[in-house]
Amino acid sequence: LHTADLHLDSPFEYMNAAKAGIRRREQRELLDRLTDLVRVNEVDIVLISGDLLESSMIYAETEEQLIRSLRSMAVPVFIAPGNHDYYSDDCCYRRMRLPANVHVFTENRIECVELEEQGVCVYGAAFTDRVCAPLLENFRAERKRGMFNVLCIHGEVGVPQSKYNPITENELAFSGMDYAALGHIHSASGLRQAGDTWYSWPGCPEGRGFDELGEKFVNLVTIADTECQMRPVLLSRRKYEIVTVAVSDDDVLKTIENALPEDTKNDVYRIILRGETDAAPNVGALKAE
Repeated sequence: LHTADLHLDSPFEYMNAAKAGIRRREQRELLDRLTDLVRVNEVDIVLISGDLLESSMIYAETEEQLIRSLRSMAVPVFIAPGNHDYYSDDCCYRRMRLPANVHVFTENRIECVELEEQGVCVYGAAFTDRVCAPLLENFRAERKRGMFNVLCIHGEVGVPQSKYNPITENELAFSGMDYAALGHIHSASGLRQAGDTWYSWPGCPEGRGFDELGEKFVNLVTIADTECQMRPVLLSRRKYEIVTVAVSDDDVLKTIENALPEDTKNDVYRIILRGETDAAPNVGALKAE
């Protein structure tokens, strides 16, 4: 299972305090669905490629839920801290009593953990600050008989000027990885290939604002000797959408209602009104509706 960019305990600043609290609770509930996905699909390892947390601060109930969910996964879990939850002396990862099945990468260089039972060498590294220099530059992993090489890392592919561990496709092809589990970009990439290395970033598993529109996913990845397959799985319960509505002097509210999909109860919409009317619409009344 490959996921990234959960940003647990996001502030949801554009909402009032009550609704922001509901959204943070829903973020915690997502962890239960991840745990169920691991169990039902008999997942071998879990890769979390950075920004699991929004910051170094975490609510007590979020910490409790996170530890409980990670323990319940009952398989090796690897966390590669990103630019939001970077590893430092005062970060949450140092303070939390994470279960024994969880490995957090702590160094700003690539390390390896061998899982002989699963036949996988898991490579990874941590952001140790808000920015990160290239980590894959001139890196190549050795090949061990009967073992797959998997990389878990936060970074940005194809953006040389990026401050967040810029990665090139040539570096991925040279890396000796069978699969590179990436994070940082909040829209899904789909399965890609550079040389013999397959890679992807899943995007965020649930939108948090109007820069993260539509349905969001996590990836179930299967690696074999000659191929790699990926199945995106929808886990989000809400989505964010932007709808532009053309208005005239007709009933503006009715026009909006006709423009919206039938079932909007669980989703969050930004409605943009465009057009001309003789009298200004009653914006306060529209917002109330």
